[in-house]
Amino acid sequence: MGAEAFKAARDYLLAHRTDYDTAYREFRWPVLDRFNWALDWFDAELAQGEAATRPALKIVGEGAATVTFAELSDRSNRVANGLRALGVKRGDRVLLMLGNVVPLWEVMLAAMKLGAVVIPATTLLTPSDLADRFERGRARHVVAAAADAPKFDGLDPSVTRIAVGEAPAGWHPYASLHAGAADFVPDGETHADDPLLLYFTSGTTAKPKLVLHSHRSYPVGHLSTLYALGLLPGDVHLNVSSPGWAKHAWSCFFAPWNAGATVFIANQPRFNARGLLDAVVANQVTTLCAPPTVWRMLIQEDLKSARHSLREVLAAGEPLNPEVIDQVQAAWGLTIRDFYGQTETTAQIGNTPGQTVKPGSMGRALPGYAIRLVDADDQDAEEGQVAIALDPRPAALMRGYQQDDGAIADLAGTVYHTGDVAARDADGYLTYVGRADDIFKASDYRISPFELESVLIEHPSVAEAAVVPAPDPMRLAVPKAYIALVAGVEPGRATALSIFQHLRGRLAPFKRVRRLEFAELPKTISGKIRRVELRRAEAANAAADKREAGEFREEDFPELTAR
Repeated sequence: MGAEAFKAARDYLLAHRTDYDTAYREFRWPVLDRFNWALDWFDAELAQGEAATRPALKIVGEGAATVTFAELSDRSNRVANGLRALGVKRGDRVLLMLGNVVPLWEVMLAAMKLGAVVIPATTLLTPSDLADRFERGRARHVVAAAADAPKFDGLDPSVTRIAVGEAPAGWHPYASLHAGAADFVPDGETHADDPLLLYFTSGTTAKPKLVLHSHRSYPVGHLSTLYALGLLPGDVHLNVSSPGWAKHAWSCFFAPWNAGATVFIANQPRFNARGLLDAVVANQVTTLCAPPTVWRMLIQEDLKSARHSLREVLAAGEPLNPEVIDQVQAAWGLTIRDFYGQTETTAQIGNTPGQTVKPGSMGRALPGYAIRLVDADDQDAEEGQVAIALDPRPAALMRGYQQDDGAIADLAGTVYHTGDVAARDADGYLTYVGRADDIFKASDYRISPFELESVLIEHPSVAEAAVVPAPDPMRLAVPKAYIALVAGVEPGRATALSIFQHLRGRLAPFKRVRRLEFAELPKTISGKIRRVELRRAEAANAAADKREAGEFREEDFPELTAR
């Protein structure tokens, strides 16, 4: 029953991919008791019939390979049997730390078939990060690249270690797993609420939380992401994201394969925007999703010269600035559709295919989600924290946060709070305002950093910007911008003056950025700007009555203050 209900829900969204009103009104999450997506969907549907010979995964660049659905089904069966022979069993935690190589997808499917729980990990983690994941995540097995093996020295010697590449002493070679039988027999049924994935959040402000997802919440929950992306069977989908983070599972695993599309990966030793465009053209990519940072790099290239096959272009991860949307529209005649979600959920809000895209808006609630904006008392507001109604609870919401003692904290109350603030217009479109803890007051006016950052990056010299409050004795705080410049632009007085002049024509006086500093922006290893570090630096400088040598202030420029 599980597979049939899942397929019916998926087919319904595909049939109404451009009919948002009907899809949102009529869609219901499938009711599932027992469901194993790898066995009941990937193997039973995608690896059978006409779809079986289509590429499930295509990688170009380092680790180049093309693997069909049928081949990946067979290979993941062998890996599952190989893991079982090494002692991996249902409920065990397996830390998976690989780049974009075929074994990553094989292990994800194999672990799912076994009923093991995967802890995705980025290759950027340090030994101390890994120690935390083994301790709090309770990992008992690890699959990692041989080159990263030294990072695991000193950890519990009883942990099963499997290396992709030439295995060092004490590690099992991953290649030996392929010697397992091609037929896989599960040891029992998988319940839809059995644990599947344990994610450590990127921790922009605090110690990473442990987000536990089930066989229902991500495999089934990403039907909403399929809808937001606008994917169709046979598409070639490129998502720019690093393994180890939830967005990689969103758009490089579950959503494309829910649709029956090809996951396309363009590996580069170092990101190069022109190289990415060339790969999109050469491989006839039809759908492209990238974070705003990548889009800001892409628009510095000659987009008009790229003879692409794209039908859908999307952005997620952080809010997308309207200036970027305008430049892509002018070059390609395609509108980047922004959408929103979290590690704890799937895509919640989005601009879906065929619908009007309002500049600056991240769209409307996606099918399966009832989105509210609430104030501090959980009362509905026109501007407030984005919250998900829990009655009925969406299938795509995490099981909960795992605590240090291993217990799962249940979600209390009538809503789940995302921590992000948005405003809703009369048509139900939501516009991102900022993280609840990033919004600040200046001269008693409420300031949204994102709004000011969007204006800043319209300046041709600005690649990225982060706005934080700088303590001020008269105004409580003034907006200060930390700015990363585009290649070839020199930081200095002339550049600062040009940016201040740009802001004067576009922002009301109470919103105006009063201070600038050119700097490399601190980021989490998942690429999100750590504004908390910048706020702390401003507070420390204010306490010490210190001004950074590279800071420029409006009052430094008579040309501005004389007006």
